Amino acid sequence: MSETPEQVIRWFHSAVDKLSPVAAGSLSLRKSPCIRKNCPTCASGQGHSSHVLYGRRSGKRFSIYVPEELVPDVRKAIANGRRLQELMSEAGCAAELPCFGCLSSLRPGF
Repeated sequence: MSETPEQVIRWFHSAVDKLSPVAAGSLSLRKSPCIRKNCPTCASGQGHSSHVLYGRRSGKRFSIYVPEELVPDVRKAIANGRRLQELMSEAGCAAELPCFGCLSSLRPGF
């Protein structure tokens, strides 16, 4: 069974509507020294832990500090961003190769 372009668009919009928030990049835990003189944690070599979102904008790499309380939300947004990439690939496949029933094979019950 092949899908019409309208069916592909409806399927894509329905799938994307369930994804929120969305982000691209990676979340990392880093340890770095602070700015305080004579900090016992820094002096011991442990450093201070913090989460950072790394990504690219206009071809340039960026990093943003992520407060601990936002880490679960950022993780979810990154997972949703990866899922969005997958959905775009699936929709592109269905749009380019409609005669093969691309979505029907990828999404049972379509």
